[in-house]
Amino acid sequence: MSTAKQVVRVTAAESTPAWNPPTVPPPGAPNVVLIVFDDTGFSHFGCFGSDIETPNLDRLAARGLRYNNFHTTALCSPTRACLLSGRNHHSVGMRFLSNTDLGFSNSRGVISTQAATIPEVLSSIGYGTFALGKWHLANMEDCTPAGPYDHWPLQRGFQRFYGFMGGATDQFAPELVIDNQQVNPPDDPGYHLSEALVEQAITMVTGHRSATTRPFFTYLALGATHSPHQAPQAWLDKYRGCYDEGWDVVRARWFARQKELGIVPPDAELSPRNPGVPAWSDLTDDQRRLSARMQEVFAGFLAHTDAQIGKLIGFLEETGELDNTLLIVVSDNGASQEGGHEGSLNGLADFNRFSQRTGDMIAQIDEIGGPNLYNNYPRGWAQVGNTPLRFYKQNTYEGGVRDPMIVHWSARISSAGEIRTQYHHAVDVLPTILECVGIEAPGSYRGIAQMPVEGVSVAYSFNDPAAPDRHTTQYFEMFGHRGIYHDGWKAVTMHRPGTSYDEDRWQLFNMRTDFAECHDLAADHPDKLGELINVWWREAGRYNVLPLDDRGAELFVLRRPGSELARSRFRFLPRTPHLDRFGMPDIRNRSHRISARVTMSPGDQGALVTCGSRIGGHVLYVQQGRFHYAYSYLSSLSTVTSDIEIGPGDHTLTASFAKTDEHVGTMTLEIDGTACGSMPLQLLPWRQTMYGMDIGADRGSTVSTSYTAPFEFTGKLHHVDYELGDDRADLRAATRIDNENEVAAQ
Repeated sequence: MSTAKQVVRVTAAESTPAWNPPTVPPPGAPNVVLIVFDDTGFSHFGCFGSDIETPNLDRLAARGLRYNNFHTTALCSPTRACLLSGRNHHSVGMRFLSNTDLGFSNSRGVISTQAATIPEVLSSIGYGTFALGKWHLANMEDCTPAGPYDHWPLQRGFQRFYGFMGGATDQFAPELVIDNQQVNPPDDPGYHLSEALVEQAITMVTGHRSATTRPFFTYLALGATHSPHQAPQAWLDKYRGCYDEGWDVVRARWFARQKELGIVPPDAELSPRNPGVPAWSDLTDDQRRLSARMQEVFAGFLAHTDAQIGKLIGFLEETGELDNTLLIVVSDNGASQEGGHEGSLNGLADFNRFSQRTGDMIAQIDEIGGPNLYNNYPRGWAQVGNTPLRFYKQNTYEGGVRDPMIVHWSARISSAGEIRTQYHHAVDVLPTILECVGIEAPGSYRGIAQMPVEGVSVAYSFNDPAAPDRHTTQYFEMFGHRGIYHDGWKAVTMHRPGTSYDEDRWQLFNMRTDFAECHDLAADHPDKLGELINVWWREAGRYNVLPLDDRGAELFVLRRPGSELARSRFRFLPRTPHLDRFGMPDIRNRSHRISARVTMSPGDQGALVTCGSRIGGHVLYVQQGRFHYAYSYLSSLSTVTSDIEIGPGDHTLTASFAKTDEHVGTMTLEIDGTACGSMPLQLLPWRQTMYGMDIGADRGSTVSTSYTAPFEFTGKLHHVDYELGDDRADLRAATRIDNENEVAAQ
């Protein structure tokens, strides 16, 4: 609304101008910084019990508050949807990861536009809004240069973005997006993503502050500490030898420290080792040596990340911004079990359901944490990270859903260094921020009616440690695992995929007296258990939880019906920007043909097309006058080379895979239609790569060791074509979707 009514006459001298007043936040509204760690367990921060050095997080805790009863959804995309929307993840369409749209309103892979996000609300009142790091809130089919961009960061309220769109990325060669554009990975040999994210955050805030005094919202969603656990070498060396005592001793020591810090109650018990985690003393010497190294690397990764947060805090302090900045630090779920029993050097193996053995990994022990591996620690160390809790990320026991939270705001929090025990959940972050800013959630946004906010603000507890809980009921569901917290009690069950949900065995815990779910009271209080199960079903109906779905890895190959990415022919032109792996042609378990049209001169060489990286993928390249195809099967490289040279002039270079059985076949090279080499080849069964696609170069951690990045093709590349066969079972069968049910639903 304008301050005055404009009057228009013949000349400007006779007319009266009018301006709309600028939209400004309420007086005194704070800056907001929300830092989200990835796969960081309840005890991993030093101020929550670990011996990993996190002095900057500890400093925030000493000047602010620690919440020891904060909860998440047990998985990344769903928790982030809760954090940014203030609604439960099923309510807004993020039951699972954002990787795909499963065809149900609770599983769209995006945040519903009926749930305005924190940046949408804050930018509408004049805040600067900046996102750094992991997004993973857009359907991955839509994360190509063609979009649609509807659910990318800039379309969901952020004004700037520097980060990556998927669930994880290499810390040394990330798949970067700046604003709405994919860019090449950095070629600086000293680059590390955590460092770059903080540098970019400071740059964005500095640019904002150069032109306005309005507050800002910075969303720093770190890649740390998700696998791959990678850090500069000095940080990897920092913890050498610190974990030789093993996970049993370290877990007991961290638990004792938690009691000293008061982060767990004095009567809390340490839960027993999770099923499948052996005693440290039962491991072989090689298993202990390899496993200890993996934990050393994780510790260095986290400590390095803390140092970057220290740079951001130092910047805010030096510029006078810190005191009136509401700074919230959380993790998105518990520590990850995805490294398996013995740990992993190749995350692609985990997605293809392959276990890696110590004997196969020990030779690469000194490479762990570096640029050529995609490592994750074993479950024994993940349980340490969740001390004293049971189970892990993906599970609805406390080890999956209870996470650290630190709140720092010098202008409003007078109880510095205290611990808060009130029950809270990720959905409570948005209402907390809005209350601290001094506004309410809008009833409509951009003409779309908004669903009610489902969380409650935690601000009531800032200066009142004895304030009664305001979040008294919270359901959980992930991969069919279920849980319900209600008035101090919790019922929880672990679901086995493919079995009836009616067969699930529920356990019952009194959370007021049993911090780590050590004592199952289901047999003693069957009426209470029945009451809570009924509450779960009530909440499931209220928050759009149904249908339950226990599918897992097979969902990563599901395409929406009608998706253009499901077509059988693709053409890629020179200067095509880097493509995310979900935008690549799906060669899985099918015959296919890759052709490159080139013009060559003597000495020309380089990659023609690359999909993936050292840990998995394929590349067509020219080197020393020959045509080559290389396929990395979990870092095991198979290469076929043409038995003739490529002469100067125009050529069509082709690699054709003829499937002979499930996931196996023969790869044949052709130059201008003449066969010139072949080899048997086995393809990975599920996910082919952890890194995307480049045309005319290999810019990441190179698929082949025969050259170094970026290995740009020096000849003229006209185009690259993919032709995909239809000799595989339909994806409907792969994902167990019943055709008749789909027709009935229509």
